[in-house]
Amino acid sequence: MIELRDISKDYRMGAVDISALCNVSLSVKQGELIAIMGPSGSGKSTLMNLLGCLDRPTTGTYTFEAREISAMSDDELARVRNAKIGFVFQSFNLLPRFSALKNVEMPLVYSGIPAKGRTGKAMLVLEKVGLKDRMAHTPTELSGGQQQRVAIARALVNDPPLLLADEPTGNLDSRSGEEILKILVDLNDQGVTIMIVTHDHDVAARCKRIINLKDGKIIGDRMAS
Repeated sequence: MIELRDISKDYRMGAVDISALCNVSLSVKQGELIAIMGPSGSGKSTLMNLLGCLDRPTTGTYTFEAREISAMSDDELARVRNAKIGFVFQSFNLLPRFSALKNVEMPLVYSGIPAKGRTGKAMLVLEKVGLKDRMAHTPTELSGGQQQRVAIARALVNDPPLLLADEPTGNLDSRSGEEILKILVDLNDQGVTIMIVTHDHDVAARCKRIINLKDGKIIGDRMAS
């Protein structure tokens, strides 16, 4: 599904070049559940931004579903992001004045789905994450765990084959975090490929594969026991 070959990413800070990733090669098969771990500054966020088509590598190639991503135009990247990749963030990133339903509908708006079809599909996905009775509530009327469920529903509404989650349980209490993790594991059981950036070893232990980064390089890649 994913093939990274000799990916490097450099940033210019003043007169200095900073290497965020250095010659990273990685293969991901469809249906994997992967934890990405490492200390702050190890390159985790940079790697996720590249995988999510939010940024481009300085050198190297990124192939996603047999398509060369690193050479695409900005418009092509945007289409891939919207149709193929779902994002879940630690801070939820919900629109505060919109209901849960309207938040989940937003990716469908960008996909050009008619209003009637948008609403029906968003409702189905919210039911799937256990929010059937909270669709009309705004984010401020929802708990942290419920907000993250809305974010997961929004990420899933276009049926993407890949879900990228950046510290999805980081702002949640242990009970809510466990509920979110169960949803992600269940989605993976249904065939969604999921990659999770996490500092939490308990979260990583629920994944099938653990990749460790340090100083922009992969220093470990193993199947979870």
